[in-house]
Amino acid sequence: MTNASVAPVVDKPADETPSGQFVTFPGSPFELYQPYPPAGDQPVAIDQLVEGVENGEVFQTLLGVTGSGKTYTMANVIARLGRPAIVFAPNKTLAAQLYSEFREFFPKNAVEYFVSYYDY
Repeated sequence: MTNASVAPVVDKPADETPSGQFVTFPGSPFELYQPYPPAGDQPVAIDQLVEGVENGEVFQTLLGVTGSGKTYTMANVIARLGRPAIVFAPNKTLAAQLYSEFREFFPKNAVEYFVSYYDY
């Protein structure tokens, strides 16, 4: 799938920041709040991850340094695919951070998180 075939529908939120907007993709139940458009390596990563899922790839890895926008990239992938997702975090602190960020990216959709209190 190429960017040309994925035309997002843009809707400005009532309390928008100057560059923020809601974006929906055809067939997707998710409304993604984009405070800014994907930049740098993100557009290519989003395209490749979406293509991988659509081609049935079972394992994919998104690599990036701290602060490179991995969570934002995954939010865009989830919105483009229009499928529910489970995102794992290695600890409670990061789980809470992911939950908070996904709530910001998907304020009109259900976002939940679960923390296990068992040590494995």
